[in-house]
Amino acid sequence: GLVIDGRTLELVLHDSLQNIFLELTEKCRAVVCCQATPLQKSVLVKLVRSKLKAMTLAVGDGANDVSMIQVADIGVGISGQEGMQAVMASDFAISQFRHLRKLLLVHGHWCYTRLTNMVLYFFYKNVTYVNLLFWYQFFCGFSGTSMTNYWILILFNLLFTSVPPIIYGVLDKDVSAELLMELPQLYTM
Repeated sequence: GLVIDGRTLELVLHDSLQNIFLELTEKCRAVVCCQATPLQKSVLVKLVRSKLKAMTLAVGDGANDVSMIQVADIGVGISGQEGMQAVMASDFAISQFRHLRKLLLVHGHWCYTRLTNMVLYFFYKNVTYVNLLFWYQFFCGFSGTSMTNYWILILFNLLFTSVPPIIYGVLDKDVSAELLMELPQLYTM
């Protein structure tokens, strides 16, 4: 692991030392920055995003973490004694730091699988509808006549093709929460 304070971080973030610092951090399992200013935190997250092309997660609990949370791809705010500024600027909010593991491993996995299945469902829905219109144009001699009334099209999209994905998105759990907590390797699948 690597522990670095604000003064050292200020020196490391200069252009000449950034690449060496990033090479060192890639070899560590954990990097902890302490006594860093809000600007240093956000610059560090920007540096990791731009140079390493990595997805970043920023976790903060106070107003001094807001800029870091906003720069990161995913921001998690912890509500606590330092106020609600971090929570208001974040994508996700948790009450205690110990809930971060469940947020990432369980809800992150479920969200990923649900979103991928929803994208596939909407591609399938749109391909079948466009295919139907395409073959109807052969029947009409490519005259450009509409096959359906606009109200039918609106109801088709609203009722018949939006309710099943919403129900699926809310209720689908491909793996139980207990198994996801026991096997963190499932998060990568």
